[in-house]
Amino acid sequence: MFHSILKATIGLVACLATAWAMAGVDANKGSAAELAGVKGIGPVVSKVIVDERKAGKFKDWADFIKRVKGVGDARAAKLSAAGLTVNDKPLGK
Repeated sequence: MFHSILKATIGLVACLATAWAMAGVDANKGSAAELAGVKGIGPVVSKVIVDERKAGKFKDWADFIKRVKGVGDARAAKLSAAGLTVNDKPLGK
């Protein structure tokens, strides 16, 4: 009995973790830790994003690409596919 309850609990935790990982993180709202959780963004880039936000919110993806060093069109597309949004919009929307 305990074994089946443990398996069910582990399954539920795995499902919740997957759902959380797939949830979007907005560049204007996410904490440094949340941003670093997006595949392709590490602690250095997340700090750049947070620091740039202090100068003003990102208007759109073009503004994000212009202001965040090391992020061009190709990398922005990968970040968007990994769940990053700007103003709750994926790249191209």
